[in-house]
Amino acid sequence: MADMIQLANVSATYGRIEALSDVSLRVPEQSIVALLGANGAGKSTTLNVICGIVPPTKGDIVFLGRSIRRLGSDKIVGLGISQVPEGREIFRDMSVHENLVIGAHLRTDADVERDIEVMTTYFPILAKRFRQMAGTLSGGEQQMLLIARALMARPKLLLLDEPSLGLSPLLVQQIFDIIVRLHREEKLTLLIVEQNAAVALAVSDYAYILENGEIVVEGRSADLAHDDKVRSAYLGA
Repeated sequence: MADMIQLANVSATYGRIEALSDVSLRVPEQSIVALLGANGAGKSTTLNVICGIVPPTKGDIVFLGRSIRRLGSDKIVGLGISQVPEGREIFRDMSVHENLVIGAHLRTDADVERDIEVMTTYFPILAKRFRQMAGTLSGGEQQMLLIARALMARPKLLLLDEPSLGLSPLLVQQIFDIIVRLHREEKLTLLIVEQNAAVALAVSDYAYILENGEIVVEGRSADLAHDDKVRSAYLGA
């Protein structure tokens, strides 16, 4: 299967600190790829480099055969990449409906309200909270809103940054069940940054493990999940 996106020897810095060093990875079309590692390993930086938030100092990023290394964030979103950032950055003083509309702000078609209805089939709780201020939602509901808002841009590639952060095990399972359903039914390609390695490996096809800005292990998720050395060294098992 062709690659949706490929990073080739990408490096990035914050001031004098090298955050990524020669990172190479690929996300095939209609796959789920996990990016794992401890805090500070460079996982979020990788997503920010893809989105044009952090400029790479070296290497290339190729999306659907086109280099996007020098493009701005808006143009990258327009090409079909959406990110769900860590930290639940919703518009707290706007309603659930208004947040969803903002997710489609780059679109020019007339199907925005239809797509909002589609989002409520995947996230039924949002339909019940439609006119509620987003800041009054629970943590799990806010995470669902963030994912739905990102999907309103009709992305080809969805980047998820720590979707399980701060959620109960039950909510984590619910969110990942929805992610798998979106992947299956909408043919969505996903790159997931996640500290909950067990959950991420269970839903993904392939995984990379970052350590100090470098990829130290990669392989089929099912293989990594059952590799005792990998589990002990990198996954806290």
